[in-house]
Amino acid sequence: MRKTQLPEMINYFRKENGWTMRELGEKLDKSESAISKWIKGVRSPMVDDFEKMVALFNTDTDTLMYGASVNQSSTKSILDRVFAKLDAERQEKVVIYAESELRNQRSDNTIQLFPYQVQEKLSAGTGYSYEEGAAHEITFYDEEIDYDFASWINGDSMLPDYNDRDVALIKECPFDYDGEVYAIDWDGQSYIKKVYKEADGLRLVSLNEKYGDKFAPYSEEPRVIGKVVGSFTPIKKTV
Repeated sequence: MRKTQLPEMINYFRKENGWTMRELGEKLDKSESAISKWIKGVRSPMVDDFEKMVALFNTDTDTLMYGASVNQSSTKSILDRVFAKLDAERQEKVVIYAESELRNQRSDNTIQLFPYQVQEKLSAGTGYSYEEGAAHEITFYDEEIDYDFASWINGDSMLPDYNDRDVALIKECPFDYDGEVYAIDWDGQSYIKKVYKEADGLRLVSLNEKYGDKFAPYSEEPRVIGKVVGSFTPIKKTV
């Protein structure tokens, strides 16, 4: 059971409104002595007195009883009270200023996005570079990662590490280590797989166990495009 903070909250709202205990008592039709006893925790207000205070303090029962959301509640109460006392021209100035502050806050919270050129299809071409003029799309991510090539990941064969329609980032390099994830160009298609070098070719292994291995014989000239150094889910850039 939560511990009541009613005495502290009555005194808190009294001070927030700049009232003495006598002034608060007058507003509630109570004596200064009664207010003092509530604040000291010697006596508790009756239900109707409690409800009057909820309305007077422009708060809610939970806040008055337990102190929940007191900062938001008291701030809103002060803003509402001050705004209501302003004439129309000054109210308009407050609204304009508040909207300006909101725009500035949104600007401060804007995430910097970095562009990535994602190729429609990987190709080893000659050596390890892309085909010139290959179709591509620009996507964005909130982290800048060093890469040479980027490609869409298609399908679920590399789950759980690489999701369908995520972007794979690739650094240009030859094959170095068994079991690392590489981008491979073979038989007219591009693959992102764990690669193992065997006597007669490259074994391409999926992370998702429901998919069997693929074997790319050296006679079919499989080419290592590069090592996959990262992946990300694109972030939509808003204007």
